[in-house]
Amino acid sequence: MAYTPIPVSSSVPPTRPYRLLSVFGTRPEAIKMAPLVKALEAEPAWFESRVCVTAQHREMLDQVLSLFAIVPHADLNVMQPNQDLYQITSAVLLGMRDVLQAEQPDLVLVHGDTTTTLATSLACFYERIPVAHVEAGLRTFDLENPFPEELNRWVTDTISAIHFAPTAESAQHIHHTLPHAKNVLVTGNSVIDALFYTLDHAQPGPAVAKVLGSLEDGQRLLVCTTHRRENFGEPLQEILTGLETLLTQFSDTVLAIPVHPNPNVKTMVEERFANHPRVHLLKPLEYPDFCHLMRAATLILTDSGGVQEEAPSLGKPVLVLRDTTERPEAVAMGTVKLVGPHSEAIVREASELLSNPAAYAAMANRVNPYGDGNACQRMIGHLKALLPQQAGLIN
Repeated sequence: MAYTPIPVSSSVPPTRPYRLLSVFGTRPEAIKMAPLVKALEAEPAWFESRVCVTAQHREMLDQVLSLFAIVPHADLNVMQPNQDLYQITSAVLLGMRDVLQAEQPDLVLVHGDTTTTLATSLACFYERIPVAHVEAGLRTFDLENPFPEELNRWVTDTISAIHFAPTAESAQHIHHTLPHAKNVLVTGNSVIDALFYTLDHAQPGPAVAKVLGSLEDGQRLLVCTTHRRENFGEPLQEILTGLETLLTQFSDTVLAIPVHPNPNVKTMVEERFANHPRVHLLKPLEYPDFCHLMRAATLILTDSGGVQEEAPSLGKPVLVLRDTTERPEAVAMGTVKLVGPHSEAIVREASELLSNPAAYAAMANRVNPYGDGNACQRMIGHLKALLPQQAGLIN
């Protein structure tokens, strides 16, 4: 991967550290932002690192904060039972107005494509505070898929003054769709930084340790995660049918599913697999647990974006349970395959990998296009070079 060279900047810190506010609200955001927060904290002469969480996801977010020993300076705590997009967006937007006016940051860092990211970026635009978008430039070019994330990332990129693109292709998307965008920088993805840190510093908890300890000699572990709105209903039934067929055809396989708490997912998964002898239905896992589960897996099936980036660094083939992906680099490099929420395609592609060692090795041994574990240090270098020009960051 060709990373953007970091300009030579003054080695002399500013007379006042730059106040940077990192804002995130879901577990995937927290995982990818946590190593950047820690990198900022390690440079106190340059940066006063502040953190605001919206708690769009409460329990799963708190798990990551604990792992990385991050204590937020502000917590909007917006999570409510059965909340919809109207409620989340308005709560974050109004909450961030107060936080931004109190914190007065020099720059706000947001991540990815969540409702937290959209509303925070919009609040910064209203306050005339520059935004740096971590994991900028992802696109499917289909506003309905994924919904509402595709719109969120377009709007955030439009507002942002700095774009930390994980790959050269995502940077090209920004140049193509926003030709006047400035500071489009290829850094790699911080999720790889987080993955390596976690596997080195944390052990699996009891639930995952039990799954791994129960595997008999020769058994192969399949891991599946699904939570996307577009897969609710009939698509999820198709996914579950495909998984059930694989378990029938390959008697040496064991399936582990961390079950998302949303009733649209939880109810259907439990109805199908609650009594299956080779299926482990797990409660939502803490991040270290999921990292260790991925490392032990033979094959991963997911509709998650982050897993498409993480698993190839562990040499694990990924079948994506979506018809499109905003991570086309993985498809091009051959580390993932799109199978959609279609039972026939799931069974066909998984069967090939499980029965053909050459096909499996061809995916497992590919180079991960998403980074080498040094993305955060590249971002720090770029910030040191750009922030002295902070007055010019607001477009």
